[in-house]
Amino acid sequence: MTVDWIALDWAADRQRVWAMQGGDVVSETAHEGGLTVTPQGLISLISYWLSDKPLPIIACGLLGPVSGTIPCAPLADGAWSMDLGDPRVHLHVIPGLKQKTPVDMMQGDETRVAGFLALNKDWDGVLCLVGSETRWVHVSAGEVVSFQTFMTGAVLGALAAQTGLHQWLNSPDLEVAAFDAALSDAMAKPERVLARLYSIHAEGVLDGLSQGQARGRILGGLIGAELAAARPFWLGQQLAVIGQGAMAQAYVDALAAQGAPATLADEPRITRQGLQVAWRALST
Repeated sequence: MTVDWIALDWAADRQRVWAMQGGDVVSETAHEGGLTVTPQGLISLISYWLSDKPLPIIACGLLGPVSGTIPCAPLADGAWSMDLGDPRVHLHVIPGLKQKTPVDMMQGDETRVAGFLALNKDWDGVLCLVGSETRWVHVSAGEVVSFQTFMTGAVLGALAAQTGLHQWLNSPDLEVAAFDAALSDAMAKPERVLARLYSIHAEGVLDGLSQGQARGRILGGLIGAELAAARPFWLGQQLAVIGQGAMAQAYVDALAAQGAPATLADEPRITRQGLQVAWRALST
C-alpha cells in the first residue's frame, strides 16, 4: 500500500510515527524514551518509508515553535515548513500555543484539541489531556479559551523511579476503595498530600500495607490534589478525558466521584485526527 504522508508525534518521553494513506494507517512504529531533536534522529524514525519521491511529514510536539497566543483556534498558525537538509523529506511542524496569564504553554496538545474538535463538531467544554503532564483546556466556539498544566504524571514517574514508593507504583494493583478515600481526603485537604505520601511508605514498611491499597492511595492523593486546584475548569462543564490506559480511566473515575461525568476519548486516534486536519489543510 502506498504511503501518502507521515504523521509524527514527538514528545519528551516517546516518539510515535504513523505511515498514512489518506486517513488510513498503513503501519506504525514508536520509540519509548527521549530522543535528541536532530535531523538525523527524525529521519531514522521514518527511514523505512523514504524513497526518491519527497514524502510530506506532519509533526506535532517538541519539534516546532510555540507561536499561537490564546484565545485562538488550536491550528490557527497552520504548520511551519522546516528544512532537514534531505530532499526526501518535506517536514511541516504544528506550532504550540502559549498563555500569558498564568504563563503556560503546550506543544502537541493543540493538535489533540484540533483532532477532538474535528470528531466532535460544535463541542464546548473542558478537555482533560492525560500524559506525562495533565492539561485542562477550556474550549468554546472552536477556540482554546484558557488552559492549565499540572505535572501529576511526571511526579508519579519520579516517585516510581527515585523514591521508596517505587515498589507500589510499579505494581498494576489498585484498590478502588483506597483510591476513593484518598481522593476525597486530598480534595478536602490538598495541603496534606505530601505528608500522606510518606505515611503510605511508612505503613508499607511497618504494617505490610498491600500493593493495591498503597497504589490506590498514592494515585488518589495526587489526582485529588490536582482536581482541587483545577475545580474552576471542570465544575459544571461538559467534560472529556483524552488519554490511554489506567491513568486516563482514573481521571474519569475521579471526576465521576465528584458528580462530573466525563467521556473517555482514545488519545492515539485523537492525535492522528489532529495531524490529519493539518495535512488536509496543507493539501488543499
